[in-house]
Amino acid sequence: RDELLQRWIWVYWWYMDSTERDIWHWHHSISEAYYHIQLTVIYRRSLFDEKTESIMLQTMKEFKEQYMIETTHIGFDQNHVHILCRFLPKYSGWQVIKIIKSIMAKQIFKLAPEIKKYLWWWEFWTDGYYFATVSPRWDKWIIEQYIRNQWRENDLKQLRLFEL
Repeated sequence: RDELLQRWIWVYWWYMDSTERDIWHWHHSISEAYYHIQLTVIYRRSLFDEKTESIMLQTMKEFKEQYMIETTHIGFDQNHVHILCRFLPKYSGWQVIKIIKSIMAKQIFKLAPEIKKYLWWWEFWTDGYYFATVSPRWDKWIIEQYIRNQWRENDLKQLRLFEL
């Protein structure tokens, strides 16, 4: 019986040690899920350049302290962006997407006003989005690889991946 208990304790501690890095502790809450979000620029315009990407990266970094949304990877393509993030269950997926879209658009229009001439009605994002829950155990690695390798031969120079 003692041997079985010791084995169980060893398995428990090994499991906790290997998963602890993916468990997010925030004040009195704990979260283990990641989320893959894909947002598309309205009219599928190719508006991502270095300036726009740097605005988005800086804005996403600020989300952690203000909204408890932590972004781990961002991949830009010509007309859409992939985001791998995690947030506490305080928000629904729709709320997080709404926060990201609205604040990101405001920052882009404020810091890169020349983009307005390519868009009507000053909308930056389409109404739609892609949202999926990702497990930190195995799925997270697959999504990271997808974001890294998500390119077409003609768009190789356009796709950029940033780890935050």
